Amino acid sequence: MPAAAKPVSPVLLIFGEDEFAVKQRARQAYQQWTEELGGEDHEILDAAVGNSGDALRVLAKLREALQTLPFFGGGKVVWLQNCSFLGDDRTASSQAVTETLAELAQELKDFSWQTVRLLVSAGKVDKRKVFFKTLDKIGAVEAFTAWSVDDKDWADQAEAWADKALRARKKNISDEALAELVARVGPHARQLDNEIEKVALYVGDRPEITLADVMAICARNKQARAFALGDALGDRDLRKALRCLDEELWEIRLKIDRDKSEIGLLYGLIGKVRAMLLLKEMVREGWVKADADYSRFKSQLERVPADRFPADKKFNPLAMHPFMLHRALAQSRNYATPELIGAMDLLLQSNQRLVTRGLDESLVLQQALVQIISRDDVRPATR
Repeated sequence: MPAAAKPVSPVLLIFGEDEFAVKQRARQAYQQWTEELGGEDHEILDAAVGNSGDALRVLAKLREALQTLPFFGGGKVVWLQNCSFLGDDRTASSQAVTETLAELAQELKDFSWQTVRLLVSAGKVDKRKVFFKTLDKIGAVEAFTAWSVDDKDWADQAEAWADKALRARKKNISDEALAELVARVGPHARQLDNEIEKVALYVGDRPEITLADVMAICARNKQARAFALGDALGDRDLRKALRCLDEELWEIRLKIDRDKSEIGLLYGLIGKVRAMLLLKEMVREGWVKADADYSRFKSQLERVPADRFPADKKFNPLAMHPFMLHRALAQSRNYATPELIGAMDLLLQSNQRLVTRGLDESLVLQQALVQIISRDDVRPATR
């Protein structure tokens, strides 16, 4: 997310997929402008609409607000808030809305801005349209792209953002605790802000936030909860693994999370075993140290030759969050390399059994976990 910049124009458009960042930045700009201008005549217009008729009514109110001079003199800020008809959806694409926005764009070009400022906040915006081009030309535009797991550096961005937010609350956080916090939340700025507030309140007057604090109070989102089964396998904790499996299967059967499936759980286990195998190889190559703490481990990862790994993120350990990799590094010591190779073979055979034979999914997954985690040699599944 870009750093907040001081508005230098009487017109400012703030938009993007990161709804939380857009709202936060827009509130900051609105507060700044109202304080600079003073007065009591500022207006906020709710522009989240469901149809073209409502969009036209909002635009009519905007025109009226811009033309109405401040009653007590001084300046005036008009905020078109949560505008939902600047993209390419049905409402935004209607002929009436398109024509009205084009007319308004021309009016804004000719408008006298001495005592008036216009702030527009929106989600998706179609940059091809006249209205956007006009705001971009006569004013300032700030775009906020949401973090995505597909971005290699999303975790670094989230950690930097979280660290800044905690320092604003006069709190310090250890590297391990910060990494655990981001790993639990994932690329979701609003939830991350909520968890930061929770943990800051939890520690009270204590300035330091530890890993234990994060583990005690911060929630795991569904993406982070999905890692719990793989972590139990990595920890070689059969009781925990079977309990996690039961919880995951229960959610699947009740359709609590429609994105989950038995085959998805299996692929998660395959990814965990693959990561532990690759980390053993990275240690053998001397790229990382088996006993490195988290800070040193992150530094070592930066020196790993990227061309030695597949481009496909599904098979590239460097695409994983560094904290998850560091955890897998410690867990890899629970298994000998031949055991991990045997586990990979067993999971691939389990995949074939699930896909081709229509067997009881829970039984197949339970058998795989028992055979992998038990201290006996890992043997192939019964074909």
